[in-house]
Amino acid sequence: MTTTGPELRTLSNEEIARHVEAVRRDGWTVVPDAVDLALLDDIEKDLRRLETVLGIVPADNAFEGTRTTRIYNLLAHGPLYARIPVHPNVLPVVEGVLDPGLLISSLSSIAIGPDETPQPIHSDDQLIPLPKPHPPLICNTMWAITDFTDENGATRICPGTHLLDHSPNLLEHYDSVPAEMGRGSVLVWVGSLWHGGGANRTDRRRVGIAMNYCAGFLRQQENQQLGIPLAVLRGFPKRLQELCGLSIYNGLIGHIDKKHPAKAVFGSDVPPSLVWDYARPAD
Repeated sequence: MTTTGPELRTLSNEEIARHVEAVRRDGWTVVPDAVDLALLDDIEKDLRRLETVLGIVPADNAFEGTRTTRIYNLLAHGPLYARIPVHPNVLPVVEGVLDPGLLISSLSSIAIGPDETPQPIHSDDQLIPLPKPHPPLICNTMWAITDFTDENGATRICPGTHLLDHSPNLLEHYDSVPAEMGRGSVLVWVGSLWHGGGANRTDRRRVGIAMNYCAGFLRQQENQQLGIPLAVLRGFPKRLQELCGLSIYNGLIGHIDKKHPAKAVFGSDVPPSLVWDYARPAD
C-alpha cells in the first residue's frame, strides 16, 4: 500500500486484485487498516448525535436486534456520510466483485449493544428469486468503527457458502466463524455468503457501518432517489450521484426518454451514450 496522507493508505492494484479473488474464492475478505481513524472518530460521534436527534431505539425483532440501534439512509444525514460509498480503499474492491456500473443499495449504521443475541444466519440475496449459485449480484461491506471481536459481536460468516445451491433457513443454527478485525478495517463479502451479526458479551457497543452495493441492474434495498433530498443529491460529486442511481447501466438501464437521468433531475446536459447509438445503419 502507498501512503496518501497522515492516516490513509491506498491499496495497490495488486492488493485490490487479491481481495477480489478472495471474495470470489471464499466469499469474503478483510481489508485491514483501510480507513483514516480520524474519519471514524467523526462518524462515531455523529452517530451518537443522530441517535438522539432522530430518537433511534432498538427494534422489536430478532433480525434487526432488540439491543441493536440502526440508523438507515445515512446519505440524507450530512456530508460526512458522502465520503463512505466512494472510499478509495473499498469501492475498487467492490467494483472488482461486481462491475463499475454498480449502485448503492443501502448505507446504515449498526451498533450492537451489550447482551445482544446472535442475528439469524442469512444471505443478503436470498429474497432475489434466482437459482443458486449465480454470478455476484450484491457485494456488501462492514466498516469497523470499533474493534470487531468474537466477544463483542463481530460479524459471523460461513466461508464458502456463497457457492451453495440454496439459502440458509433463518430458524436454524449453522456453524460460523467471527470476522474479527481492528478498528478501521473493512469486511467485504458477496451477497450469497451466509453470515450474521454476533452476540455481544461485553459491556460496550460494537459499532459498524454497513455500506452495501448491488449490481446496476437490480433494485436498490433503500430507494436512493426518493430517500435523499434533491438539494443533498445535487451537492454530491458526480461519481456519488452515479452510485445513487443517476446513471445508465450498460447503455440502457435507467434512461429517461433516451436522456441521462441527471438531465431529468437537474437539467444537466449529460450525453446519454445509449446502446442503440451503436446500432446505426452504415452510410
